[in-house]
Amino acid sequence: QEPEMQRKLERELRLREGALKLLGACSRPEQALEAAKGLLLCNARVLEYMAELQRRKEAQLLRPGRDRRPSDTGPPVERLPCRGTVCVSDLRIPLMWKDTEYFRNKGELHRCAVFCLLRLGAEIQDTPMVLVDRTLTDICFESPILFSDAGPDFELRLELYSAGLSGGAPQGSTPRKLATRLSTSLGRSSGKRLRAAMEGGPGSPPGNGGTAPLLLPTPNVPGPKFHLLAHAVLSLAEVQDGFRTHDLTIASNEESSGWVPLYGSICCRLTAQPQCMGSTVCSGHLRLRQGSEGPSETLMFCVLRGTDLLCYRGPGEAEAGLEPVLTIAVNKETRIRSTEREGGGQPHGMAVTNRYGGEEVTHILVAESRAEAQRWLEAFWQHFYDMSQWKHCCEELMRIEMPPPRRPPAMLPRQGSLYHEMAIDPSDDIEAVTDILTRRAGAREPGPPPWLSLFEGHSPRAPSPSPPPRRPWGRPRTLSLDA
Repeated sequence: QEPEMQRKLERELRLREGALKLLGACSRPEQALEAAKGLLLCNARVLEYMAELQRRKEAQLLRPGRDRRPSDTGPPVERLPCRGTVCVSDLRIPLMWKDTEYFRNKGELHRCAVFCLLRLGAEIQDTPMVLVDRTLTDICFESPILFSDAGPDFELRLELYSAGLSGGAPQGSTPRKLATRLSTSLGRSSGKRLRAAMEGGPGSPPGNGGTAPLLLPTPNVPGPKFHLLAHAVLSLAEVQDGFRTHDLTIASNEESSGWVPLYGSICCRLTAQPQCMGSTVCSGHLRLRQGSEGPSETLMFCVLRGTDLLCYRGPGEAEAGLEPVLTIAVNKETRIRSTEREGGGQPHGMAVTNRYGGEEVTHILVAESRAEAQRWLEAFWQHFYDMSQWKHCCEELMRIEMPPPRRPPAMLPRQGSLYHEMAIDPSDDIEAVTDILTRRAGAREPGPPPWLSLFEGHSPRAPSPSPPPRRPWGRPRTLSLDA
């Protein structure tokens, strides 16, 4: 009954199998680190998708009115707030090295691979991996991370994982009883595959009183092991259109192979943009009554968006983004009530009242029909409810940064001499060498040097004071023959 979630679960299970095979076949450290990270990410998403499927099935069974007849009456449907987009950017985690390690550069150089896992509801995202040693004072993840389906009661859990480059202890396994209980809530094929994946061996899931995340077992394959280093939980109260510091809970100790000396805080920019602030809530034609008793009315095309009711002469001006003729403020201080058309006795419009300074200003908006007026009143009531739930996020539109395209993971720095790091364009090799030798021998021998004929396919040429420019190329060239 949840085909989209089932497809996501099947996809993560296949990715998990591939990550396991890749982890066992990796021969380079950067490949092993990326495979171990991908395996941990798949484990977290599989468990989260399973929990979401279980919650949806329980909600379906407990849904009110499931067996009610059409003639039965019941309480009205509860109003729900709109969804929104939550963005985390400029993520920085300060480190606290000992003075002997950072300033005096003493002791063994301990290096770790670190990345962040961010959870919001059933959506899990990760950051690129960063290599950390005592030369760094901050762990920086600059790319923004978006969650596009968040409610005002969201809890964004940020988890910092670390792995020592020398390896670590394997993770624990999920108990057989838990595997049986979770697999029975899925379909036959998904449950069978998941149960086979979870029954790796005896043990218990990692946990410290329910605060640590539940992860699927990682079989004893060679390679690096990531461990939870610290975590933090951010909610609507921490949203601010600016850089802010939050507390970080340490979940590891110095005995861990992936230990990094954390300062105990995390700095980031956490912003939120509800749908009622970034998109149109309601639009349509309304008549603006100029006087409280006069019959003069002006037909306007009105758009309710954010903290304003924008009034245009027609829909074309609204689509073109022109300046509105009139802007009516809509905020938590705005009052709205339905009005009645004279002689009709039916509500056909609304009165919008705002206080500007010490004076109240009321605008009368009249709809063409009662149904149209009811549609606008319902839009206003829902808009006010959304603003009350999202609180300070509806005072002004916060800027949401769009993440750049994800690049392939960067390679670990190679260990070797400068000779192996030199790169010369193959099509430019002969000219690079001949230019160096020409400059050295040009002062002693006029004309082309005799050794130039030794290079195949290169005809002698007369020296020119200004050689023609060669085509540009991206890799740097090291003229090591000058040494």
